[in-house]
Amino acid sequence: MRADGRRVKTAQPMYQVVAHILAERSDSMNMTEVDIPLEPMQQYLNDKRKEGVTISHLGLFLAAFIRTLCEFPYLNRFVVNKTIYARNEVAIGMVVLKPGIHEGTMNKMYFDRTNTIYEVQKIIDKYIAENRETGDTNSTDDIIRKLLAVPGLCRFGVNVFKWADKHGLLPKKIIDASPFHCTMTVTNLASIRTNHIYHHVYNFGTTTMIMAMGNAREVPVRRRGEIEFVRMMPVGVVMDERICSGSQYAIAFKRFEHYLKNPSLLEVPPETVLDDLP
Repeated sequence: MRADGRRVKTAQPMYQVVAHILAERSDSMNMTEVDIPLEPMQQYLNDKRKEGVTISHLGLFLAAFIRTLCEFPYLNRFVVNKTIYARNEVAIGMVVLKPGIHEGTMNKMYFDRTNTIYEVQKIIDKYIAENRETGDTNSTDDIIRKLLAVPGLCRFGVNVFKWADKHGLLPKKIIDASPFHCTMTVTNLASIRTNHIYHHVYNFGTTTMIMAMGNAREVPVRRRGEIEFVRMMPVGVVMDERICSGSQYAIAFKRFEHYLKNPSLLEVPPETVLDDLP
């Protein structure tokens, strides 16, 4: 029994076995690149701005992902100690740069799968505002400072955390403070004018997926027999293949892209919210 998830007993036998064969998350990571058309997103943002409502590309991105979880809850699974779990919450980790420096802090935002785009944007804005302040701005910063305060304590403490996490004994308070225990980690590299990357996954913690948004680019697309160059938002995705099949990932990402191409669907709560079977 873990504080942040419940064991999935209905997982396909193949994936239960794979969790033993590919014991570490770095063993089982798959990488792909997703190009999201910018035109429908930008048109939506412009229309909202005329209405006096400010929505960011990141807000759309996360709202679409959260809405996808309503229909594909297995994307919120994770594997620890060769066992598949369904996560109890939707938590998304993100780095926020401190003002005037090149370093930042990382924590996570909590969402409900019924959140609309407006609610998602409010959570993002509050998270960024709080974490851009100087000094320790969250529980992650506080724990790191305490671990580094005493020589040798960091190595000892991290080893204890790893052991406790592996055996399901890590306290909820530590899990809540850990940016390595979340549904997905997102990094918006376009905000610092950088291309997208394939960010490694972490063996410690429970993060199943990492997405990196990069600079917009033009991509050749065949339409009506002709080649057109379309502005796209490229996203580098690294994911743990042990939680579901490649075909399930593919279907889920098609749905994710559908929401980004039709952002107005995110303005109202979802009609259906499926639960992952334990």
